[in-house]
Amino acid sequence: MRFIYFPGCKIPHFLPQYDRSVRLVLEKLGVELIESDMNCCGYPVRHRSHEASVYSAARILALAGRHKTGILTPCKCCYGNLKHAQYWLAKSEGLHRQVCGLLDKEGLVLDLSVSVKHLLSILKEEVGVDAIREKTVRPLAGVKVAVHYGCHALRPSGVVAFDNPLAPTIFENLVEVIGADAVDWPLRLECCGNPLWEKNNALSLKLMRGKLESAIRSGANILCTACTYCQIQFDTVRAENDSEAVRSARLPAVLYPQLLGLALGFDRLEVGLDQNTIRWKL
Repeated sequence: MRFIYFPGCKIPHFLPQYDRSVRLVLEKLGVELIESDMNCCGYPVRHRSHEASVYSAARILALAGRHKTGILTPCKCCYGNLKHAQYWLAKSEGLHRQVCGLLDKEGLVLDLSVSVKHLLSILKEEVGVDAIREKTVRPLAGVKVAVHYGCHALRPSGVVAFDNPLAPTIFENLVEVIGADAVDWPLRLECCGNPLWEKNNALSLKLMRGKLESAIRSGANILCTACTYCQIQFDTVRAENDSEAVRSARLPAVLYPQLLGLALGFDRLEVGLDQNTIRWKL
């Protein structure tokens, strides 16, 4: 199986370990990634200009349409914005006409049939848990994981269609198939606080700390993310504002492909665990 690979803007610069671990595990699992030059998904300007945001995403859909295959993104914000664009372009005739006119100036044709899927959906629905189980050589027995879904893949469910927004299971399933234990914790579906960072830092940190305390009380050893902004919040932002977290490595944030990579036989350096600010002491 093959997909257009769209890591988004932040991963290559801020989270190169996310990119590296995604590539490693997908190659191991037989998924081919097609490289293509893309622009920003439009998420950062969504609340400033709806039209500009949709146009940015539509340009990606048009470029991907040339390859006659779907888009795979490990960033839930990119995933959410691309799905929002598909929704609004199908719903608004005026917006569709305006965007198509802009694309036509570049010789691009909008293709709303291009599938947009997040990394977790590809692993669960396309690769399948049986294939992952078969490739697992180092089950992570005894590792208790608090999975953090993130907001943009779950809501609004009628737009993103990722999983049940009130009772999702895809992340827990992918953790448990590699031998780890997914703990049940009360705040697993709440926002990490990153959208408020640099707007209201005190509230952003309060939301993050509340989630961390909830996961710790539930017995988790690590918090697992599959979202660019959430990982930055729980690792980079947290480290910059809590020196004790760095020293104690209490509840480090680990990206799911890093966790999966360990189970598939890669070592901690190969999956980039040394690049996480708060190190997981295995």
